[in-house]
Amino acid sequence: MFDALNRSAADPEGRPPRPSATIVVVRESPAGPEVLLLRRAERGDHNSGAWVFPGGLVDAGDAGCATCCDGVGEATANERLGVPRGGIDYYVAAVRECFEECGLLFARDASGAMVREDVVAGLDGYRAPLHRGETSLPELCRAQGLALALDALAYYAHWVTPLGMPKRFDTRFFVAEAPAGQAAMHDAAETVEHRWLRPADVLADRAAFRMLTPTLTTLELIARHPTAAGFLAWARALREVPTIQPRLGTGQQGRRPVTPDEPAWAEIGRLDPHGHGVACYDIQTGVPVRLSPHLIRVTAGNGSVMTGPGTNTYLVGGGPRNEWAVIDPGPSSAAHVQAVLAAAPGPIRQILVTHTHTDHSPATVALKAATQATVMGRVALHPMWQDPSFSPDRVLEGGERIAVDDGVTLRAIHTPGHASNHICYLLEEEKTLFTGDHVMQLSTVVINPPDGDMRAYIASLRELSTGEDLDWLAPGHGFLMARPRQAMEAIIAHRLRREAKVVEAMRRLGPSTVEQLLPAVYDDVPPRLHPVAMRSLQAHLLKLRDDAAAVEREAVWSLA
Repeated sequence: MFDALNRSAADPEGRPPRPSATIVVVRESPAGPEVLLLRRAERGDHNSGAWVFPGGLVDAGDAGCATCCDGVGEATANERLGVPRGGIDYYVAAVRECFEECGLLFARDASGAMVREDVVAGLDGYRAPLHRGETSLPELCRAQGLALALDALAYYAHWVTPLGMPKRFDTRFFVAEAPAGQAAMHDAAETVEHRWLRPADVLADRAAFRMLTPTLTTLELIARHPTAAGFLAWARALREVPTIQPRLGTGQQGRRPVTPDEPAWAEIGRLDPHGHGVACYDIQTGVPVRLSPHLIRVTAGNGSVMTGPGTNTYLVGGGPRNEWAVIDPGPSSAAHVQAVLAAAPGPIRQILVTHTHTDHSPATVALKAATQATVMGRVALHPMWQDPSFSPDRVLEGGERIAVDDGVTLRAIHTPGHASNHICYLLEEEKTLFTGDHVMQLSTVVINPPDGDMRAYIASLRELSTGEDLDWLAPGHGFLMARPRQAMEAIIAHRLRREAKVVEAMRRLGPSTVEQLLPAVYDDVPPRLHPVAMRSLQAHLLKLRDDAAAVEREAVWSLA
């Protein structure tokens, strides 16, 4: 009931989103790529007054265009869009909407040349009848001897409107270079203004342009390319176009769509499968969040560069006896301890600690005094950066199964690397792994020798990613994370790429100190974070030494 990641795109009433197509028209300029944006007329709906790309619904008349299309056939369109039939209709709809709304026509004449500006100007009288459904694009093509130049379009994105919206669309996005010599002109009905704009300029002045999420995301994507041709080439090279379906959430910015690249997206789908927009996309400190019948999260108000939005404390339990365990009591904060006690629906019997860094375990003392719960965990091998107050009643070795309540079982998994005493806990009945700092959301953890060990960290990640059947990760900082194996494999890949940069820096610079290697290895990290990055760099060097790939003599490192 809580896992909605694989639900269909239909809303709770079973209404499927309406097929639609959008075309992003780009052109070159001396200052970089420009895009054609249209401002919608005020109609009292959610996109009134918004700046958009040309686009709209796939009409029944679009299906009759197969015989007047050039460059892309039905089978090719179906394969490209991943649909069993009707793929070419989306291409045709994009061309038709572009012609209706801004007067640009992607078509070829009998000679195979793109239609000239004077020809398109002579077709202007078709635009309004097309919009009203009084004629169709096939009729226009047959009357004028034209073929739609569908191969001018590159398919690059697929957006589905969030559940819970009054109007929902299943929209395929295409990009095409503006037809040479043709001049755009808005239709003064659906759209009231048009402008050619550089994406970077629009993004720098967002307050002046009301935009929907897909428009904004597309502009950000184009802005990464120095030329329009570069963006087109990128779009044509895509082998797979994933479906992007935002989810409605609430938070400091009000009720809005949350995209799949945002941290809260997976959790919102789990908590609000029908799209009512009631789940929060912000981490709220001190506010209990019921993640499942057996799981509650309370976040401490200790947010920082190192702790993200704050440290998560999890309450696990709620079986027939309504008994609970706490995972990671958090920092020494009376307010946080009170928030955890208030969130517990029943007695707290166990306190489990993932590791003893000072944002995770110091509240153990106060929580134990209030509950008399049994404290479990491990003591670190090295005292630096550790919580000296932590004293477990039961030392866990890894592999122990802890019965919190009937049907609520935690299994301890020793995962050294970030810290020598790091333990992850698996809620077996829900396949949810509490990762502490072993896996973090949106960032990689600091590996700080001597207690931190990069070699052990990567080995622990590999064992977890291949040896456990997991559905969810519950990190020490951030929201629930779906696709655990993918998340851990991404961390391993990132660490190995960083290791490769260490090797390349030593090869290029020759024998070097850690201070000399740091700016070369972490040139993609802001200098203000270099003191923290220094710790992980030392951990990488020690791993290379243990792998017999590097040597250190009198604080100078070189390749073995």
